[in-house]
Amino acid sequence: MRLSNYVPAIAVFLGAALLCIAAAMLAVAQIERSSQAAVKRVLMLDGQDWVSVAVDGLQVKLRGTAEDEATRFRAERLASTVVDADRVIDAMDVKAVAAITPPRFAIEFLRNDAGVSLIGLIPGAMDRQATAAQISEIAQGAPVTDLLESADFPVPPGWASALGFALDTLGRLPRSKISVAADRVEITSVAESAAAKRQLENSLKSAVPDGVNLVLRISAPRPVISPFTLRFVIDEAGARFDACTAHTKAGSARILAAAAEAGLQGEAACVLGLGVPTPEWPDAVTTGIGALARIGGGALTFSDADVSLVALESTDSALFDRVVGELENALPDVFSLSATKPEPVVIVGTGEAPDSGPPEFVATLSPEGLLQLRGRISDERLRAAVTGFARARFSTAEVSGTMRLDDRLPDGWAARVFAGLEALAMLSNGSLVVQPDIVDIRGATGNIAARAEVSRILSSQLGEAENFSIDIAYVEALDPNAALPSPQECVDAINAILAAQKVTFEPGSADIDAEEAGTIDRIAEVMGDCADVPMEIAGHTDSQGRETMNQALSQQRAQAVLVALQSRRVSTRNLSPQGYGEANPIADNGTEEGREENRRIEFTLIILGDPEGLNDPDAEPETDGAQPGPEAETQTETGAETGTENGAETGTETPAAEETNE
Repeated sequence: MRLSNYVPAIAVFLGAALLCIAAAMLAVAQIERSSQAAVKRVLMLDGQDWVSVAVDGLQVKLRGTAEDEATRFRAERLASTVVDADRVIDAMDVKAVAAITPPRFAIEFLRNDAGVSLIGLIPGAMDRQATAAQISEIAQGAPVTDLLESADFPVPPGWASALGFALDTLGRLPRSKISVAADRVEITSVAESAAAKRQLENSLKSAVPDGVNLVLRISAPRPVISPFTLRFVIDEAGARFDACTAHTKAGSARILAAAAEAGLQGEAACVLGLGVPTPEWPDAVTTGIGALARIGGGALTFSDADVSLVALESTDSALFDRVVGELENALPDVFSLSATKPEPVVIVGTGEAPDSGPPEFVATLSPEGLLQLRGRISDERLRAAVTGFARARFSTAEVSGTMRLDDRLPDGWAARVFAGLEALAMLSNGSLVVQPDIVDIRGATGNIAARAEVSRILSSQLGEAENFSIDIAYVEALDPNAALPSPQECVDAINAILAAQKVTFEPGSADIDAEEAGTIDRIAEVMGDCADVPMEIAGHTDSQGRETMNQALSQQRAQAVLVALQSRRVSTRNLSPQGYGEANPIADNGTEEGREENRRIEFTLIILGDPEGLNDPDAEPETDGAQPGPEAETQTETGAETGTENGAETGTETPAAEETNE
C-alpha cells in the first residue's frame, strides 16, 4: 500500500491530538483562574488582604508575612475551604516576635500601728523568704499582710540596693508609706517636730544608694510651745516683739495688725504652734497691746494665762490705774493680770554695786568664749551650784568667777540667777545683770529665734510679776547658715554659668565636648556649697529627628552631666537627671539659631516635703482645744506616681544614623 494512502489518517490523528492538548490547556487555565479567584475572594472577605495567591496547575501557593502564627494558620485554613487542602502550598512567613519587655518591678510598703502591708510586683528570682523575715522583724510582732506577686524576669540593676534602703528606712519610721523601684524610692512619713524632720531628711539623703532617686514627703506637726509666750515692748527704741506666738494664721494676723496699730514698724511674724491656753488668745493679746499703747509704753508679757504689764517709769499714775482696770475687765476670764509701774532702775552691771544701790549678779560672755561670773550669791552651796551649772550649760566656754557671799539677798535670788544664765546661753556673746527688781539680758547671736526663746525662758521661770529687759541683736556673721546660699541662689548660680557658657555635646550623642570641661568645673565649685539642695538636671533638644529619639538623647545627656559631676567628687545624691526631649523649646526650631538655643542643659529646684499640705497651719480650726491632746494619726493618700517627677528611666537606645539632633 502506498504511503500516501496513510497521510490523511495521520493528519487527522495529529489534528485531534492538537485539539485535545489545546482543550486541556484551556481547562487547566480555567481551573487555575477559578481557584485563584475563589481563594482570593474568601481571604478578602475575612480581611486577610496581606496574602498573595499564585496558582501553578493544581497547586495554590500562599505568600505574604503574617502578624503571628495564628493569623498564618487561619489564612491556610480559609484557602483549604475552597480548594482541596492537598493543593494548598504554604509559602507564608510570620513576623519576628519582639522580645517581651520586662515589667516595672515595684513594692509599696505601708506601716502603721496596725502592722505592715506590702503590695506590688517583684522578680521571681528575689529571695522572698529572706525579705519576709526582715519585714516580720521590723513589724515587731504586728501583723504582716503580703499581697506581692512575682514575674519570672531577671532582677533589674539597682533593685537590691534600693530595696535594702527602703527596708532600713521602714524600720526607722513606724508610720510611713514607702514606694520602691529599682531606680526610685518615695517616702511619705510624719516627723515628731520640725527639727526631727530636718534631721530625718538629712539622714535619708546621706544614706540613699547611688543611682536611686529619692523623693521625700515628710511633714512635721506644729511645735508644742510651753509656755505659750508673747512679749510686746514699746520704749524709746519703738515698738517690737520680743516673742510672738499664735495657734492659727488668722489669730497671728489679728495680733500683728494690733501691733502695727500700736506703732510696730517693718515686718514681723508669730510662730504658729500648739499649746494655746484658750482659743481666745488673739482676743486677749490684741486687748493687751491696745492697753499698752494707751499708757504710752512699757512691756506686755503673756506666759500661758499669766499676763504681766510693766509700764514705763514716766507713765501717769492716774492713766495707768484707769487703763489697768479696764484691761482687767476686758481680758477673758482665764487670764490673770499683774500690772506694775516700777521705780527707776539703774543697771550698773559691775557686780559691785555702790552701797546705796541694789545688789547685783553679773555674768559676761565674751566672743572668745570666756564666761565671767561676778556679784552676790547667798551662800557657798549656791556658789558651787551656779559654777557647776555654768560649766555644764556653757560647755565650750572657760568659766571664771569672783562671786561674793551675801546672806541679805531677797527671796528667789537663786531662781533669777539660774533663769538668767539659761537665757544667756542662747547668745554668742553678751551680758546678764540680775537685780531684785529686774533681770537684764543684752548681747548678740547668730540665732534669729534667740530673742523669742530668751523671752520664753525668763517669762516661764521668773513668774508673772517679774520685770525683765531684753536687748539682743541678730548678727548674720554669727549665723553658721547665713553664709550658705539659699536653694534658689544655688540654682540661679548654676544657670548663670550655663547662660555664659553652655554644656555642648558631640553631634547626635551624649558625649560632652572636651572643650566644655571648664563649665562643668565651675558648676562643681558651686555644688560645693549646695550639696544638700535637691535639683533636677534637665536635658532638652531641638525638634529635628524623631520625638522618641530626642527624648532618649536628652535623658542620656542629663545623665552625662551627672556622671561628669560625680567624676569631680561632687556629691550628687540630691541631683536627678531628667530628659524632656523637644517638649519645652525656648526659641524657634525653624532657624539654626533657635535650634541651638533649644539644645541645652538646665538646673531646676525640686521642692521636697509636705507636698500634700499636711502641715498647713490653716488645717486647725479656730476652736482648737486648750491643750494639745494625743497626736492624731495623719493619713496621706498618694497615687502611684505623684509629686515631683525627678527620676525617669535612662534611655539606652542609640540615636539612628538619620538623626541630626546635636
